[in-house]
Amino acid sequence: MRIAMIGQKGIQTGARGGGIETHVEAVATRLARGGKHDVFVYARRRYMEQKGTRVEGVYMVYLPTLYRKNLEAIVHSFLATAHALFGSYDIIHYHGVGPATLAWIPRIFLHHTKIIVTFHSQDRFHAKWSFFARWYLYFGEWAAVRFPHACIAVSHTIQVFCRERFGREVIYIPNGAVERTVTSDAWVTRFGLRPRHYLLQVGRMVPHKGIHVLIDAYRALKQEGHALPDLVFVGAPSFTDAYMHDLKFRAGGDSQIHFLGFQEGESLAELFAHAALYVHPSSAEGLPLVVLEAMSYGLPVLVSDIPENLEAMHHAGFSFANKNVDDLKDKLLHLLRHPHELESARARSRATVRAYFHWENIVKETEEVYRTVRH
Repeated sequence: MRIAMIGQKGIQTGARGGGIETHVEAVATRLARGGKHDVFVYARRRYMEQKGTRVEGVYMVYLPTLYRKNLEAIVHSFLATAHALFGSYDIIHYHGVGPATLAWIPRIFLHHTKIIVTFHSQDRFHAKWSFFARWYLYFGEWAAVRFPHACIAVSHTIQVFCRERFGREVIYIPNGAVERTVTSDAWVTRFGLRPRHYLLQVGRMVPHKGIHVLIDAYRALKQEGHALPDLVFVGAPSFTDAYMHDLKFRAGGDSQIHFLGFQEGESLAELFAHAALYVHPSSAEGLPLVVLEAMSYGLPVLVSDIPENLEAMHHAGFSFANKNVDDLKDKLLHLLRHPHELESARARSRATVRAYFHWENIVKETEEVYRTVRH
């Protein structure tokens, strides 16, 4: 099959990528492996520095856009849609509810091409959007289930939402991860950390990730006189420099709080593998890939109790009340005083990824959706 993917920034996008880019890279490269399918990913050149026209077997199609927060994704998706009309694709797969608003165009003009949308998250709940942008993203949720031949939801929470709000059944295929084992700790040492003596949070520095809640809880525990492991943040701002400034202000120059910026490859793998606990205080998600990635290293996880986080954790880890600094304090203190509970959770994390969130199975299920809509 000839498959086009629209809506992502690209693949291997480094610090500027997010969950959609990680998902598309995992699916696209596996679909293209061994020449099984011809996969084309529409990309924005700014995020694909020094990348060629083919990456890990995937054909890259570079198109321009307007690099403005409210326009970048939709302008690029529109140009990609126009280009795809002449691509002789069997499948056009939109990623995200914003790009899904354009899925009607190939649906009308391409009678032999099947249209798929993956509903990754309810983006309108992210704090960065204006009122009009939130309204448009809500329209995108409706479009995601109405315009394509099939809609894929990455979580049961989204699947149920689509059924109850829009009266449509969508297909559940989650995000995924691959089990990993890392023994080296050279990067951990280089960052001035000790294995199993730091808490970790990874993600873009944006308000809905709840990083300020974690900092406030950590600082409150220290002010109460508790000895704590270091707190490590990995990630870069995304149109949120003011938020990053606020986080550093809340940290108050605490030498035990580390902002390491964007990390990838060996350094990121070591940080995951040697943390004592991964903490994910996000208030809005689809199905959080970073939680699955942490679990793939056998890392115990502590997440805010929004349904999407609980679904990803799958009873393998621990939770606290969303946005509740006091409850996060209590849960952190309890887990740090009971390390045997963290050790028990490590095995549960790996087993959960193996059973429910393995990328190879997810790609097979996605491929089956393609085959089903074509027959």
